[in-house]
Amino acid sequence: MIVEHLSLVDFRNYAQAELELQAGTNLLVGRNGQGKTNLAEAIAYLATLGSHRVSADAPLVREGREAAFVRARFAHGSRRVTLELQINKQGSNKARVSGNPVRANELPRYAQAVLFAPEDLTIVRGDPSARRRFADQLLVQRTPRMASVLGDYDRVLRQRTTLLKSARARGMKAEQLTTLDVWDDKLVALGSQIIDARRRLAVDLSDPLARAYAAIAGDDHSPRLAWALSIGGADPEETGGAEETPDTGATTEQFRQAFAERRAQEVERGLTLVGPHRDDLVLRLRGLPVKGYASHGESWSMALALRLSSAELLRAESPGGDPILILDDVFAELDAARRGRLADVVAGYEQVIVTAAVARDIPEPLRDNAVRIEAGRILGSLAEHPLDEGQGEAS
Repeated sequence: MIVEHLSLVDFRNYAQAELELQAGTNLLVGRNGQGKTNLAEAIAYLATLGSHRVSADAPLVREGREAAFVRARFAHGSRRVTLELQINKQGSNKARVSGNPVRANELPRYAQAVLFAPEDLTIVRGDPSARRRFADQLLVQRTPRMASVLGDYDRVLRQRTTLLKSARARGMKAEQLTTLDVWDDKLVALGSQIIDARRRLAVDLSDPLARAYAAIAGDDHSPRLAWALSIGGADPEETGGAEETPDTGATTEQFRQAFAERRAQEVERGLTLVGPHRDDLVLRLRGLPVKGYASHGESWSMALALRLSSAELLRAESPGGDPILILDDVFAELDAARRGRLADVVAGYEQVIVTAAVARDIPEPLRDNAVRIEAGRILGSLAEHPLDEGQGEAS
């Protein structure tokens, strides 16, 4: 799969933009803050329904506007599909596929992309929410219907938590809150689907993760990943503790039992204390948690390996060919050895989009189709619009 053309209107710092892209490598070059990442972000949003930089949509809309528009033409062999998305500051987004209105959460059926950026270091070093977000975006790409499940879970979670807060404010006891059973049923039904899908994802990523880590780091540090589940007794959001996932096949029963055991505490605190919103994806190297034990280089290698293993998983499962690989300002953060290894790993993908402030940071094999970006404008080829001397224009 490749993206052939990208159009933007009022997206981030672009009043309007038209970008032609080629199969193979595409290098977007410009100083920091000019809009390179915004182009990468727009493509990835169509595939994941989320930004790698912000959790809300409002920052994606240019200042002073109420909506942004992203349009992209994707190709797989002789097939073409055009995706259009209207991103609204308020209200639901609107989407079209080849001119036909669809729900926005259907777009990942037609576009697959994997983006790696410096922000991804928070996946391995940040809070559990960053790892949940990584996993859930990949779930949506693997199974687009999960976008609805995740959205419905968040909606029911907010309603259940509102009820708990109300009960707390009124001084109610757990046994008095009989209406909570209705929300428990809904949350268990939706949350069990998420937990089981996340568990399968961890299993399916294990082998690709090991291969990707060894390819990037040049060493086998036995990378592992497993979920710490709040329904199994872990509560990473509060204690940082982590246990391996419990046996499959009993998720619903475990969820209900966890609610029963913690209901009094939930009412007392006005919080929903169990469910996939409290879980954590535990990452290990050499048997030790990456967070708190891994070096800076090992953390970078793990973050890269998570994205590359995601791409390998999608590549193996998708009838649409390779996912588009997007490497956003990554090479400046890596040493020379990791730069070379990363270039070797991604070279075989149908399309790779690379952004860089300094083209010389990019290994020679990834410098094709270089385009200059400046102040929210796509100037054209870097050969015709070179950066100032010393800024590392591509040869």
